Amino acid sequence: MTAASPAEQRRLPLERALFALAGTITLVGALLAVTVSPWFLMLIGFVGINQLVFAVAGDCPASLVLRRFAGLESRCAR
Repeated sequence: MTAASPAEQRRLPLERALFALAGTITLVGALLAVTVSPWFLMLIGFVGINQLVFAVAGDCPASLVLRRFAGLESRCAR
């Protein structure tokens, strides 16, 4: 096993980035549902569905995008 460089050690793992993204979208969706329209609750439902897909399948659309374009890698063994 090779030692990780300091830049790699500071890089956010995929799972933490997904939690941060899901939490942010959930909070924004709730705020928009309260201030603009209750239809924004569907955004929160979409986030929940994606979290379930990630838990079951190991990948969701957001994880695929973050892997491909942000270069994030999972630190969990599959």
